[in-house]
Amino acid sequence: MTTSTRGTAKVPAVLVLEDGRTFRGRAYGAVGETFGEAVFSTGMTGYQETLTDPSYHRQVVVMTAPHVGNTGVNDEDPESKRIWVAGYVVRDPARVPSNWRSRRSLDEELAAQGVVGISGIDTRALTRHLRERGAMRVGIFSGNALPDEGTMLAEVRQAPEMTGANLSAEVATKEPYVVPAIGEKKFTVAAVDLGIKGMTPHRMAERGIEVHVLPATAGVDDVYAVQPDGVFFSNGPGDPATADHAVSVMRGVLERGTPLFGICFGNQILGRALGFGTYKLKYGHRGINQPVQDRTTGKVEVTAHNHGFAVDAPLDQVSDTPYGRAEVSHVCLNDNVVEGLQLLDRPAFSVQYHPEAAAGPHDAAYLFDRFVKLMEGQRA
Repeated sequence: MTTSTRGTAKVPAVLVLEDGRTFRGRAYGAVGETFGEAVFSTGMTGYQETLTDPSYHRQVVVMTAPHVGNTGVNDEDPESKRIWVAGYVVRDPARVPSNWRSRRSLDEELAAQGVVGISGIDTRALTRHLRERGAMRVGIFSGNALPDEGTMLAEVRQAPEMTGANLSAEVATKEPYVVPAIGEKKFTVAAVDLGIKGMTPHRMAERGIEVHVLPATAGVDDVYAVQPDGVFFSNGPGDPATADHAVSVMRGVLERGTPLFGICFGNQILGRALGFGTYKLKYGHRGINQPVQDRTTGKVEVTAHNHGFAVDAPLDQVSDTPYGRAEVSHVCLNDNVVEGLQLLDRPAFSVQYHPEAAAGPHDAAYLFDRFVKLMEGQRA
Protein backbone atom coordinates (compact mmCIF):
# COMPACT_ATOMS: atom_id res chain seq x y z
CA MET A 1 0.00 0.00 0.00
CA THR A 2 1.37 3.43 -0.95
CA THR A 3 -0.07 6.62 0.45
CA SER A 4 0.27 10.34 0.79
CA THR A 5 -1.46 12.26 3.58
CA ARG A 6 -2.31 15.28 1.43
CA GLY A 7 -5.87 14.06 0.82
CA THR A 8 -8.56 16.39 -0.44
CA ALA A 9 -12.16 15.88 -1.51
CA LYS A 10 -11.28 17.34 -4.93
CA VAL A 11 -8.80 14.57 -5.77
CA PRO A 12 -10.32 11.88 -8.03
CA ALA A 13 -10.46 8.27 -6.85
CA VAL A 14 -11.45 4.95 -8.40
CA LEU A 15 -12.54 1.71 -6.76
CA VAL A 16 -11.83 -1.39 -8.86
CA LEU A 17 -13.25 -4.84 -8.05
CA GLU A 18 -11.48 -7.98 -9.19
CA ASP A 19 -14.38 -8.85 -11.52
CA GLY A 20 -13.77 -5.59 -13.40
CA ARG A 21 -16.57 -3.39 -12.04
CA THR A 22 -15.42 0.13 -11.19
CA PHE A 23 -16.81 3.05 -9.18
CA ARG A 24 -15.51 6.59 -9.53
CA GLY A 25 -15.55 9.09 -6.68
CA ARG A 26 -13.31 11.36 -4.63
CA ALA A 27 -10.39 10.71 -2.31
CA TYR A 28 -11.25 10.31 1.37
CA GLY A 29 -8.43 10.10 3.89
CA ALA A 30 -4.98 9.46 2.48
CA VAL A 31 -4.22 9.72 -1.24
CA GLY A 32 -2.55 6.74 -2.89
CA GLU A 33 -3.52 3.14 -3.51
CA THR A 34 -4.53 0.20 -1.37
CA PHE A 35 -5.73 -3.38 -1.78
CA GLY A 36 -7.76 -5.84 0.26
CA GLU A 37 -10.95 -7.85 0.42
CA ALA A 38 -14.10 -5.79 -0.20
CA VAL A 39 -16.67 -6.32 2.57
CA PHE A 40 -19.64 -4.29 3.78
CA SER A 41 -20.72 -3.31 7.28
CA THR A 42 -24.39 -2.65 8.02
CA GLY A 43 -23.87 -0.62 11.21
CA MET A 44 -25.24 2.92 11.24
CA THR A 45 -22.86 3.96 14.02
CA GLY A 46 -19.66 2.74 15.65
CA TYR A 47 -17.36 3.47 12.72
CA GLN A 48 -14.45 4.26 15.01
CA GLU A 49 -14.66 0.85 16.69
CA THR A 50 -14.94 -0.81 13.27
CA LEU A 51 -11.85 0.93 11.92
CA THR A 52 -9.73 -0.08 14.91
CA ASP A 53 -10.93 -3.70 15.13
CA PRO A 54 -7.93 -5.92 14.25
CA SER A 55 -10.33 -8.44 12.67
CA TYR A 56 -10.63 -6.05 9.70
CA HIS A 57 -6.93 -6.37 8.85
CA ARG A 58 -6.49 -6.52 5.04
CA GLN A 59 -10.14 -5.70 4.37
CA VAL A 60 -11.61 -2.69 2.58
CA VAL A 61 -14.78 -1.80 4.47
CA VAL A 62 -17.81 -0.43 2.65
CA MET A 63 -20.25 1.41 4.93
CA THR A 64 -23.88 0.79 3.96
CA ALA A 65 -25.05 3.76 6.05
CA PRO A 66 -24.90 6.73 3.65
CA HIS A 67 -23.71 9.42 6.08
CA VAL A 68 -20.48 8.67 7.94
CA GLY A 69 -18.20 10.77 10.14
CA ASN A 70 -20.68 13.13 11.74
CA THR A 71 -19.39 12.47 15.29
CA GLY A 72 -15.74 12.85 14.30
CA VAL A 73 -13.00 10.89 16.07
CA ASN A 74 -12.30 10.84 19.81
CA ASP A 75 -9.56 9.33 21.95
CA GLU A 76 -11.80 7.06 24.04
CA ASP A 77 -13.46 4.68 21.56
CA PRO A 78 -10.61 3.01 19.63
CA GLU A 79 -10.45 -0.76 20.14
CA SER A 80 -6.71 -0.92 19.48
CA LYS A 81 -3.74 1.39 18.99
CA ARG A 82 -4.30 1.93 15.27
CA ILE A 83 -6.71 1.68 12.35
CA TRP A 84 -6.54 -1.80 10.84
CA VAL A 85 -8.81 -1.59 7.78
CA ALA A 86 -6.94 -1.64 4.48
CA GLY A 87 -9.30 0.93 2.96
CA TYR A 88 -12.56 2.75 3.64
CA VAL A 89 -15.56 3.41 1.40
CA VAL A 90 -18.32 5.92 2.23
CA ARG A 91 -21.04 7.61 0.24
CA ASP A 92 -21.60 10.96 1.95
CA PRO A 93 -18.89 11.94 4.46
CA ALA A 94 -19.70 14.59 7.04
CA ARG A 95 -18.22 17.95 6.16
CA VAL A 96 -18.13 19.17 9.77
CA PRO A 97 -18.04 16.74 12.73
CA SER A 98 -20.18 17.62 15.75
CA ASN A 99 -19.83 15.83 19.09
CA TRP A 100 -18.65 16.96 22.50
CA ARG A 101 -15.97 14.24 22.55
CA SER A 102 -14.73 14.83 19.00
CA ARG A 103 -11.06 15.79 18.69
CA ARG A 104 -10.63 15.69 14.89
CA SER A 105 -12.48 14.69 11.75
CA LEU A 106 -12.63 11.14 10.43
CA ASP A 107 -11.02 12.30 7.18
CA GLU A 108 -8.09 13.75 9.14
CA GLU A 109 -7.66 10.57 11.17
CA LEU A 110 -7.66 8.36 8.08
CA ALA A 111 -5.11 10.62 6.40
CA ALA A 112 -2.90 10.76 9.50
CA GLN A 113 -2.78 6.96 9.66
CA GLY A 114 -2.25 6.54 5.92
CA VAL A 115 -5.59 4.85 5.23
CA VAL A 116 -6.71 5.30 1.61
CA GLY A 117 -10.45 5.76 1.16
CA ILE A 118 -13.03 6.83 -1.39
CA SER A 119 -16.24 8.85 -1.04
CA GLY A 120 -19.08 9.94 -3.26
CA ILE A 121 -19.85 6.55 -4.81
CA ASP A 122 -23.12 4.59 -4.81
CA THR A 123 -22.47 2.31 -1.83
CA ARG A 124 -25.92 0.74 -2.24
CA ALA A 125 -25.00 -0.50 -5.71
CA LEU A 126 -21.60 -1.69 -4.47
CA THR A 127 -23.15 -3.54 -1.52
CA ARG A 128 -25.71 -5.21 -3.77
CA HIS A 129 -22.93 -6.26 -6.13
CA LEU A 130 -21.00 -7.87 -3.25
CA ARG A 131 -24.14 -9.64 -2.00
CA GLU A 132 -24.77 -11.09 -5.45
CA ARG A 133 -21.17 -11.87 -6.47
CA GLY A 134 -19.59 -12.36 -3.02
CA ALA A 135 -16.73 -10.65 -1.20
CA MET A 136 -13.78 -10.19 -3.54
CA ARG A 137 -10.45 -8.44 -3.90
CA VAL A 138 -10.55 -4.71 -4.50
CA GLY A 139 -8.26 -1.76 -5.00
CA ILE A 140 -8.75 1.93 -4.29
CA PHE A 141 -6.65 4.32 -6.37
CA SER A 142 -6.60 8.10 -5.82
CA GLY A 143 -4.54 10.95 -7.23
CA ASN A 144 -4.49 13.41 -10.08
CA ALA A 145 -2.65 11.02 -12.42
CA LEU A 146 -4.30 7.59 -12.19
CA PRO A 147 -3.27 4.47 -14.15
CA ASP A 148 -5.59 3.17 -16.84
CA GLU A 149 -8.32 0.75 -15.75
CA GLY A 150 -6.56 -2.27 -17.23
CA THR A 151 -3.45 -1.61 -15.16
CA MET A 152 -5.50 -1.06 -11.99
CA LEU A 153 -7.46 -4.28 -12.54
CA ALA A 154 -4.25 -6.26 -13.06
CA GLU A 155 -2.88 -4.94 -9.76
CA VAL A 156 -6.08 -5.90 -7.93
CA ARG A 157 -5.92 -9.43 -9.29
CA GLN A 158 -2.33 -9.77 -8.07
CA ALA A 159 -3.32 -8.98 -4.47
CA PRO A 160 -3.49 -11.93 -2.04
CA GLU A 161 -6.87 -13.52 -1.31
CA MET A 162 -8.36 -13.90 2.17
CA THR A 163 -8.75 -17.65 1.77
CA GLY A 164 -5.57 -19.21 3.13
CA ALA A 165 -4.44 -16.01 4.87
CA ASN A 166 -2.76 -16.52 8.26
CA LEU A 167 -2.98 -13.08 9.87
CA SER A 168 -3.38 -13.40 13.64
CA ALA A 169 0.28 -13.00 14.48
CA GLU A 170 0.38 -9.79 12.42
CA VAL A 171 -2.18 -8.04 14.62
CA ALA A 172 -1.67 -9.65 18.04
CA THR A 173 0.43 -8.24 20.86
CA LYS A 174 4.12 -9.15 20.74
CA GLU A 175 4.52 -9.12 24.51
CA PRO A 176 2.17 -10.29 27.30
CA TYR A 177 0.35 -7.65 29.32
CA VAL A 178 -2.15 -7.62 32.17
CA VAL A 179 -5.53 -5.91 32.45
CA PRO A 180 -6.22 -5.76 36.20
CA ALA A 181 -9.56 -6.61 37.73
CA ILE A 182 -11.84 -3.70 38.57
CA GLY A 183 -12.53 -3.91 42.27
CA GLU A 184 -11.97 -7.22 44.05
CA LYS A 185 -10.04 -9.80 42.05
CA LYS A 186 -12.03 -13.02 41.79
CA PHE A 187 -10.44 -14.93 38.91
CA THR A 188 -7.41 -15.04 36.61
CA VAL A 189 -7.93 -15.59 32.88
CA ALA A 190 -5.33 -16.26 30.21
CA ALA A 191 -6.50 -14.57 27.01
CA VAL A 192 -4.86 -15.71 23.76
CA ASP A 193 -4.72 -12.63 21.54
CA LEU A 194 -5.61 -13.49 17.96
CA GLY A 195 -6.68 -9.89 17.27
CA ILE A 196 -8.37 -8.91 20.52
CA LYS A 197 -10.45 -5.74 20.92
CA GLY A 198 -9.70 -3.54 23.93
CA MET A 199 -13.24 -3.72 25.30
CA THR A 200 -13.12 -7.52 25.68
CA PRO A 201 -10.65 -7.74 28.60
CA HIS A 202 -12.38 -4.66 30.03
CA ARG A 203 -15.70 -6.52 30.14
CA MET A 204 -13.98 -9.33 32.02
CA ALA A 205 -12.21 -6.89 34.35
CA GLU A 206 -15.62 -5.42 35.23
CA ARG A 207 -16.50 -8.85 36.59
CA GLY A 208 -13.47 -9.11 38.86
CA ILE A 209 -11.24 -10.96 36.38
CA GLU A 210 -7.52 -10.25 36.05
CA VAL A 211 -6.79 -10.81 32.35
CA HIS A 212 -3.34 -11.89 31.16
CA VAL A 213 -3.28 -11.15 27.42
CA LEU A 214 -0.84 -13.44 25.63
CA PRO A 215 0.61 -13.31 22.08
CA ALA A 216 -0.91 -15.48 19.36
CA THR A 217 2.31 -17.51 19.45
CA ALA A 218 1.83 -18.50 23.11
CA GLY A 219 1.91 -22.22 23.82
CA VAL A 220 0.04 -24.35 26.35
CA ASP A 221 2.85 -23.90 28.90
CA ASP A 222 2.61 -20.11 28.52
CA VAL A 223 -1.15 -20.26 29.11
CA TYR A 224 -0.81 -22.25 32.31
CA ALA A 225 2.17 -20.26 33.58
CA VAL A 226 -0.30 -17.58 34.72
CA GLN A 227 -2.26 -20.20 36.72
CA PRO A 228 -5.56 -19.37 35.04
CA ASP A 229 -9.03 -20.12 36.34
CA GLY A 230 -10.20 -19.86 32.73
CA VAL A 231 -8.82 -19.47 29.21
CA PHE A 232 -10.14 -17.12 26.54
CA PHE A 233 -9.53 -17.14 22.76
CA SER A 234 -10.22 -13.83 21.02
CA ASN A 235 -11.52 -12.60 17.70
CA GLY A 236 -9.07 -12.05 14.86
CA PRO A 237 -8.53 -11.85 11.08
CA GLY A 238 -7.78 -14.43 8.45
CA ASP A 239 -8.73 -17.96 7.50
CA PRO A 240 -9.27 -20.30 10.48
CA ALA A 241 -8.06 -23.20 8.34
CA THR A 242 -4.53 -21.77 8.77
CA ALA A 243 -4.69 -21.50 12.58
CA ASP A 244 -3.12 -24.86 13.41
CA HIS A 245 -1.13 -23.48 16.35
CA ALA A 246 -4.17 -21.96 18.05
CA VAL A 247 -6.12 -25.19 17.50
CA SER A 248 -3.31 -27.17 19.14
CA VAL A 249 -3.24 -24.85 22.14
CA MET A 250 -7.02 -25.02 22.52
CA ARG A 251 -6.92 -28.81 22.46
CA GLY A 252 -4.37 -28.68 25.26
CA VAL A 253 -6.79 -26.55 27.28
CA LEU A 254 -9.71 -28.88 26.53
CA GLU A 255 -7.68 -31.87 27.65
CA ARG A 256 -7.10 -30.25 31.04
CA GLY A 257 -10.76 -29.34 31.42
CA THR A 258 -10.14 -25.66 32.21
CA PRO A 259 -13.18 -23.37 31.63
CA LEU A 260 -12.88 -21.99 28.11
CA PHE A 261 -14.59 -19.16 26.24
CA GLY A 262 -14.03 -18.13 22.62
CA ILE A 263 -15.28 -15.19 20.57
CA CYS A 264 -15.48 -14.96 16.76
CA PHE A 265 -12.15 -16.43 15.53
CA GLY A 266 -12.10 -18.23 18.87
CA ASN A 267 -15.39 -19.90 17.92
CA GLN A 268 -13.87 -21.14 14.67
CA ILE A 269 -10.83 -22.41 16.58
CA LEU A 270 -13.10 -24.34 18.95
CA GLY A 271 -14.95 -25.78 15.99
CA ARG A 272 -11.72 -27.04 14.48
CA ALA A 273 -10.49 -28.33 17.84
CA LEU A 274 -13.66 -30.41 18.14
CA GLY A 275 -13.20 -31.86 14.66
CA PHE A 276 -15.58 -29.67 12.64
CA GLY A 277 -14.59 -27.93 9.43
CA THR A 278 -14.78 -24.25 8.54
CA TYR A 279 -15.77 -22.54 5.30
CA LYS A 280 -15.83 -19.08 3.75
CA LEU A 281 -19.16 -17.29 3.67
CA LYS A 282 -20.26 -15.68 0.42
CA TYR A 283 -20.15 -12.16 1.84
CA GLY A 284 -20.00 -12.63 5.61
CA HIS A 285 -21.72 -10.92 8.52
CA ARG A 286 -20.55 -7.44 9.49
CA GLY A 287 -22.48 -4.85 11.46
CA ILE A 288 -24.20 -4.28 14.79
CA ASN A 289 -27.73 -5.41 13.92
CA GLN A 290 -27.55 -9.16 13.28
CA PRO A 291 -30.29 -11.38 14.83
CA VAL A 292 -29.08 -14.49 16.67
CA GLN A 293 -31.03 -17.05 18.69
CA ASP A 294 -29.55 -18.56 21.83
CA ARG A 295 -30.84 -22.08 21.46
CA THR A 296 -30.20 -22.87 25.12
CA THR A 297 -32.82 -20.29 26.18
CA GLY A 298 -34.78 -19.55 23.01
CA LYS A 299 -33.97 -15.87 23.41
CA VAL A 300 -33.31 -13.77 20.30
CA GLU A 301 -30.51 -11.21 20.52
CA VAL A 302 -29.47 -8.32 18.30
CA THR A 303 -25.72 -8.73 18.02
CA ALA A 304 -22.51 -7.26 16.58
CA HIS A 305 -20.71 -9.33 13.92
CA ASN A 306 -17.50 -9.29 11.94
CA HIS A 307 -16.76 -12.60 10.29
CA GLY A 308 -16.26 -13.96 6.80
CA PHE A 309 -15.79 -17.61 7.80
CA ALA A 310 -18.03 -19.98 9.75
CA VAL A 311 -18.02 -23.39 11.44
CA ASP A 312 -19.52 -26.33 9.55
CA ALA A 313 -21.36 -28.14 12.36
CA PRO A 314 -24.78 -29.91 12.31
CA LEU A 315 -27.51 -27.62 13.61
CA ASP A 316 -30.00 -30.13 14.94
CA GLN A 317 -28.03 -32.92 16.56
CA VAL A 318 -25.56 -33.51 19.35
CA SER A 319 -22.15 -34.45 17.98
CA ASP A 320 -19.59 -36.76 19.55
CA THR A 321 -16.13 -35.22 19.74
CA PRO A 322 -12.80 -36.22 21.34
CA TYR A 323 -13.82 -34.02 24.28
CA GLY A 324 -17.36 -35.25 24.78
CA ARG A 325 -20.67 -34.19 23.35
CA ALA A 326 -21.00 -30.85 21.55
CA GLU A 327 -23.92 -28.92 20.12
CA VAL A 328 -24.66 -25.71 18.27
CA SER A 329 -25.79 -23.23 20.93
CA HIS A 330 -26.48 -20.15 18.78
CA VAL A 331 -27.66 -19.67 15.20
CA CYS A 332 -28.06 -16.64 12.93
CA LEU A 333 -31.71 -16.11 12.06
CA ASN A 334 -30.89 -14.54 8.69
CA ASP A 335 -29.16 -17.56 7.16
CA ASN A 336 -28.85 -20.35 9.78
CA VAL A 337 -25.08 -19.91 10.08
CA VAL A 338 -23.58 -21.45 13.23
CA GLU A 339 -23.08 -18.63 15.75
CA GLY A 340 -22.07 -20.59 18.84
CA LEU A 341 -20.87 -23.95 20.17
CA GLN A 342 -20.86 -25.56 23.58
CA LEU A 343 -19.55 -28.76 25.07
CA LEU A 344 -21.98 -30.71 27.24
CA ASP A 345 -19.37 -32.70 29.17
CA ARG A 346 -16.68 -30.04 29.69
CA PRO A 347 -16.81 -26.34 30.64
CA ALA A 348 -16.26 -24.84 27.19
CA PHE A 349 -18.33 -22.64 24.87
CA SER A 350 -17.91 -20.02 22.17
CA VAL A 351 -19.86 -17.56 20.03
CA GLN A 352 -19.22 -16.26 16.54
CA TYR A 353 -20.17 -12.66 17.32
CA HIS A 354 -19.03 -9.84 19.65
CA PRO A 355 -20.66 -9.67 23.09
CA GLU A 356 -18.32 -6.88 24.25
CA ALA A 357 -20.62 -4.42 22.44
CA ALA A 358 -18.00 -2.05 21.06
CA ALA A 359 -19.80 -0.92 19.06
CA GLY A 360 -23.18 -2.57 19.23
CA PRO A 361 -26.07 -3.61 21.47
CA HIS A 362 -25.58 -5.15 24.91
CA ASP A 363 -27.96 -8.10 24.40
CA ALA A 364 -25.12 -10.64 24.63
CA ALA A 365 -23.33 -9.30 27.73
CA TYR A 366 -24.63 -12.32 29.69
CA LEU A 367 -22.01 -14.47 27.94
CA PHE A 368 -19.28 -13.00 30.14
CA ASP A 369 -21.42 -13.91 33.16
CA ARG A 370 -21.77 -17.43 31.76
CA PHE A 371 -17.97 -17.64 31.63
CA VAL A 372 -17.78 -16.49 35.26
CA LYS A 373 -20.27 -19.19 36.29
CA LEU A 374 -18.17 -21.86 34.60
CA MET A 375 -15.13 -20.73 36.60
CA GLU A 376 -17.18 -20.60 39.80
CA GLY A 377 -18.42 -24.14 39.15
CA GLN A 378 -14.92 -25.41 38.47
CA ARG A 379 -13.61 -23.81 41.66
CA ALA A 380 -16.46 -25.29 43.69
